[in-house]
Amino acid sequence: MGKLLIGCSGWNYPDRAEKGGWVGTFYPSSTTKFLRYYSQFFNTAEMDSIFYEKFYSKMGQGTFIGMSKATPEGFQFSLKVPETVTHKKRMNVADGAMRAFEDYLERISPLKEANKLGAILFQLPPSFTVNEFRNVESFLDKLPSGYEYALEFRHPSWRTEGPWEMLKHYNIAVAMTDSGNPELKFLSEPIVTSDHALVRFHGRNPGFWYNYLYKKEELEPWAEKAKEIKKKTRVLRAYYNNHPIAQAVFNALEFMEMMGETLTNEQADAKERIIIKFNAIREQTSLGQFTA
Repeated sequence: MGKLLIGCSGWNYPDRAEKGGWVGTFYPSSTTKFLRYYSQFFNTAEMDSIFYEKFYSKMGQGTFIGMSKATPEGFQFSLKVPETVTHKKRMNVADGAMRAFEDYLERISPLKEANKLGAILFQLPPSFTVNEFRNVESFLDKLPSGYEYALEFRHPSWRTEGPWEMLKHYNIAVAMTDSGNPELKFLSEPIVTSDHALVRFHGRNPGFWYNYLYKKEELEPWAEKAKEIKKKTRVLRAYYNNHPIAQAVFNALEFMEMMGETLTNEQADAKERIIIKFNAIREQTSLGQFTA
């Protein structure tokens, strides 16, 4: 039976809940040490900001040393690969994509040295179709060993056997996703292509995925899938990317319960605070209340 790690996509949401942030729902105040506080409730987090060049360009090894020091032993960070590799160079080795990726590995090396590096996620752009299969295959063939990689498709043309066989060959996880895009429904199937697995919950709003609170009955089928996936892998990582108003925190804690974990008093209290604030905000905007 594989290990289960559940967390959120990001932790640095400093606005108050009324503006979509986590202050006043999950975080006690704007002066809270966000990552340190977050790691008291979860054993993993996905880092999204590193994807964007405007943030990544300012990150050095010191960034990741600080992240490691702020979190307890056993905590894991899963990191996106910067857009330079996946979106600008489109994983084209001839265009320098591998050189850019090797620079990235050097920057994040403090996490690996501290045994706090989880999955490394390549998120392909929606315009990246199966016609660029060779780019991906050539890139994967040159990946350094010793890491756990995952690949997320955003175009329906990848719904064919070839990609799954390629990922199995290189022991790379396909990023299973739950989203509001019906064309990507195939990615919500329990697809296992490596000895580790990754699931990302984006919310189900068409167009703008992330501002969404999952109902329990929407997550129950995923709990059953997760239990099956755990039987086939060493570790399953699940991240909630429906971040506004700390909805991700609520659903991640709820998913823990559905997977048979008993929440601590602090986790249960946080879950209750979030739903109370969420309902208050919905009432103010005439959207009605949510019943957990």
